[in-house]
Amino acid sequence: MKKSRSAGASSPVNGKEDWDTRRKRKTADIAQALSATPVDVAALRRMAISEGGLLTDEIRCQVWPRLLNVPLSVLDQEPETVERENNKDYNQVLLDVQRSLRRFPPGMPDEQREGLQEELIDIILRVLKRNPQLHYYQGYHDIVVTFLLVLEERLATALVEKLSTHHLRDFMDPTMDNTKHILNYLMPIIDRVNPEVHDFMQQAEVGTVFALSWLITWFGHVLSDFRHVVRLYDFFLACHPLMPIYFAAVIVLYREEEVLECECDMAMVHHLLSQIPQDLPYETLISRAGDLFVQFPPSELAREAASHESMASSTFKDFDLASTQQRPDSVLRRRRRQKQAALESSAASSVVAQPSAARRFVRLAVMGLTVALGAAALAVVNTALEWAPKLDLFP
Repeated sequence: MKKSRSAGASSPVNGKEDWDTRRKRKTADIAQALSATPVDVAALRRMAISEGGLLTDEIRCQVWPRLLNVPLSVLDQEPETVERENNKDYNQVLLDVQRSLRRFPPGMPDEQREGLQEELIDIILRVLKRNPQLHYYQGYHDIVVTFLLVLEERLATALVEKLSTHHLRDFMDPTMDNTKHILNYLMPIIDRVNPEVHDFMQQAEVGTVFALSWLITWFGHVLSDFRHVVRLYDFFLACHPLMPIYFAAVIVLYREEEVLECECDMAMVHHLLSQIPQDLPYETLISRAGDLFVQFPPSELAREAASHESMASSTFKDFDLASTQQRPDSVLRRRRRQKQAALESSAASSVVAQPSAARRFVRLAVMGLTVALGAAALAVVNTALEWAPKLDLFP
């Protein structure tokens, strides 16, 4: 078993002794869930979601396969030889892997890193060969390398293949239509929580492209600390396939003040949002993303995601009319404050109660388990968005 690179990731700041006690208890709970007959996958999902995630890479080697329903017997199978010379994806994969030096631990000997890069190429080409319906995209290697650094090659191949045919399936279509559709959920989530930020971004016409690399790499490309990357992978693997877009939304919402203080200009706002901070309060944001998913599930947001662009167009007309008098962002803030005050006056009868932490973990775990059990159905329709309408929003 390789030495963990991410032990102690995302540990709370409530006191070292208290965290050490909870860490030991959680380790014991995970071991108990793994030793149960059958394995208690629902409990493992709750552990992966809750504070601290799966704690170490050694534990992830045991739990990640369970979360994706991959049998450990794959370790007994000899991986097939991968043909490179006549492979249509080889040249692009090679270029991307050669540019991935920063994804490997600082100080790793060149010989070891080069060996892992060769394994990385083989895993990607092997998965694509086995699944000709999948299409390689730039950023895919950022996800694969995360699994390779935590697991060994055979197990990483099996998990990446399962992930590619389910959670990542929409990103691996020949076009980006489904990926763009998933990004369309970002603004409705933000609008539900903070209409002022939503309208400011609409006025700036910043769109959602700033979050594209976050989504298609599960944040692996934009976070420099490997501990934070694997903590998010714990969370995403245990949850619904759309959870990464909820996490993207909470990052934007966390930066509310920065966004609203920015000049209401597309280039300025895009630059601000695309530069993701490295010191985010990950446990707080993970908890918040879980809360928002429970409050505003994808089925509830599908219609808003569909109509989002038309709403943006009408909103922009309001600003255009007011811009001859004063700054559009000032108009925006005043209009949203007025609307919010009107909403708050009638909120007493329609307050949405925040779910308790325990109930939220259970609901998220159940939703994640349902996705795993329904994997065959997702594969048949070749999309992780069977609950949402198929939309042609990007001609």
